[in-house]
Amino acid sequence: MKAFLDYILQFGNLNKHQTDFIMSKAKELELHKEEYFSEAGKIPRYVGFVLEGVVRFCYYNNKGEEITNYFVDENNFISDQQKFETQVAASDYIQAVTDCKLLVFSKKDWDEIGNTIVGWDSITGLILKNCLLKTIERRSPLVSEDATTRYLSFIEQFPTIINRVPLSYVASYLGITQQSLSRIRKNIR
Repeated sequence: MKAFLDYILQFGNLNKHQTDFIMSKAKELELHKEEYFSEAGKIPRYVGFVLEGVVRFCYYNNKGEEITNYFVDENNFISDQQKFETQVAASDYIQAVTDCKLLVFSKKDWDEIGNTIVGWDSITGLILKNCLLKTIERRSPLVSEDATTRYLSFIEQFPTIINRVPLSYVASYLGITQQSLSRIRKNIR
């Protein structure tokens, strides 16, 4: 819980009463490996904060191939925030890659926090902006770099994830085949 409070306090000042109120609305959720936090076609039920584990955002392309487009590990928020806020069906899946422990907030509780704490919208706006910037920073080089450089960048950006997720997910994230990833890894050693 301390990690969660430390995280949100980076984006604004809250007193003990306010943080206690926020924590009173949080619930712990455990996801087993391969369980879904959110599914495409369904309205997201929670916004969450990863305490332990790794999740991935993925979707199916028009050929029916599963594409991993992002990873999230400890001490980061997960949600399809816009879909959660507007209660519209999600377009991605959010799946546990490892067993995970999360702090989650229902829409009702999240709204209650926003209606009770002055400045909460500003804090969550900054958190969302931070998450989007991280996503852009991590995804945009994937367009212009060769596969080896993308893999080396992945290791640099996700140092705690590389040994915790299946290589098929890493290959999908990098936009290469698993065979290409194996070749790259072999050539780097």
